[in-house]
Amino acid sequence: MIKQARRLNLDGDAVLREAVDRIAITNKLTQSRRNFLRGSLTLGGLSMLTGCVLDGHASIEAALGSISRVNDKVQGLLFDPNRLAPTYPDSMITRPFPFNAFYSESEVTEVDEDDYRLEVAGLVANKRKWELSELRAMPQTDQVTRHICVEGWSAIGKWGGVPFGDFLRKVGADTSAKYVGFKCADDYFTSIDMPTALHPQTLLALTYDGQVLPPKYGFPMKLRMPTKLGYKNPKHIEAIFVTNTYPGGYWEDQGYNWFGGS
Repeated sequence: MIKQARRLNLDGDAVLREAVDRIAITNKLTQSRRNFLRGSLTLGGLSMLTGCVLDGHASIEAALGSISRVNDKVQGLLFDPNRLAPTYPDSMITRPFPFNAFYSESEVTEVDEDDYRLEVAGLVANKRKWELSELRAMPQTDQVTRHICVEGWSAIGKWGGVPFGDFLRKVGADTSAKYVGFKCADDYFTSIDMPTALHPQTLLALTYDGQVLPPKYGFPMKLRMPTKLGYKNPKHIEAIFVTNTYPGGYWEDQGYNWFGGS
């Protein structure tokens, strides 16, 4: 699978300058690229940058992890919480919108609406569980935005739901906290930064193209963020928590860039 790395210059401030110039578009690193890096000058550069001698798999992973953390920090600095992602007319919606998950479409999770309750935990004032009817009763908005997959494809879809920032304020979330994490019915999990959580286009999506969100797109709800790559948009959300402790994620714990900006 695709993972992240950065080829940074080694001359002082040039490291940060090059990161800033190149980090807006996330580089993806496949296993084959890792194999190439093991025998290339890039690893020599990484070893100088991190102070490591890259003579083994663990050292390579540590070096790449260091670069990914730099990547996260710079992307966070570059992120503008008021800048909107492009939107599109309905005529540009991709039909059918592609299925995307870490499993096949035949394995899509089925969630019972009657039994469903959204759990809210962590640094929030109101930790009660929410029924779908309560979420649907909140003010809704929709957007036609582009989903960008880390594997290189993209598609335009129409998503409707509750602005996530509104929901966080409704439950009394500590909006100065660092992270918001998600646990899902399909065993997926991920986390995002608070500025992205409060971005005006970040939605708790309850509908797709004007209809109740289908199971293959994440029923009963998914987090829709046009400012993030696809793997940062969790489906079948069961629990949301606010925390200052780094929560990681399904793909992030396997080497994907945590910030995941598109």
